[in-house]
Amino acid sequence: MTVINTWNETNLHNTLKKIYAGEFNGQTEQKSGSFICDILTPEEIIEIQTGSVSALKKKIEYFINQGKKIRVVHPVIEEKIIKTVTETGELLSSKKSPKSETPYASLQGLTGVYSSLKNNLFTLELIGVSITEIRIKKEEKTQLPNKSRRFLKDWIPGGKQLNKINWSKKYHPLSDYLSFLPPSLPEDFTPPDLKGLIFNHPQFIHLSKSNRQKAASTYTLLLWLFCKMEIIEKTEKKKGKSWIYHLK
Repeated sequence: MTVINTWNETNLHNTLKKIYAGEFNGQTEQKSGSFICDILTPEEIIEIQTGSVSALKKKIEYFINQGKKIRVVHPVIEEKIIKTVTETGELLSSKKSPKSETPYASLQGLTGVYSSLKNNLFTLELIGVSITEIRIKKEEKTQLPNKSRRFLKDWIPGGKQLNKINWSKKYHPLSDYLSFLPPSLPEDFTPPDLKGLIFNHPQFIHLSKSNRQKAASTYTLLLWLFCKMEIIEKTEKKKGKSWIYHLK
């Protein structure tokens, strides 16, 4: 699925919901049991989650317990253009953010649902996206309505607009999650081995050093999650000061 400059609205969640509903013959905002589904299709329930997937823990477990298939679609922001506008919509500036996410950015949001990741009724779909983030310039530094800003800024969010879906990767069955491991990772490895191989991952070699370091910093999270999912196991052996892990 590749979409380029198709949607003009600035709510990324709603845009993706419309795209997936159209693609899979689904109806949006449908009640099923105790929950409202983003998309209800003849085959499955599809949830669009731009934040942490773990926030959907209760909903995911509910539908699995009901014997229903559920797919969670989570965007990975590979490219972001930041546009600052006046309150009347006049463009003040447009610049490309130096930050670029990789699939490893999704790991933190999966920790709360690791048991569901192994279930045959659950599918995770990561999509690489390019977006435009709208910022509305204010005359004074302003707090957000939810009081979430530690430091006040002279702009407020105006939404995120989808520019393009670059790729899509589904994780189902469990073996699909092996693609998170670098291709050259040996069967027995240490945490430093994993960290170094993620940093030098051939898919991310074009990224800046800081973005590659950010991806590599998730290695402890990946170890914890994959041990819980029983994809790897910690052995009783050490290499130097590091424990050796084994790929099952």
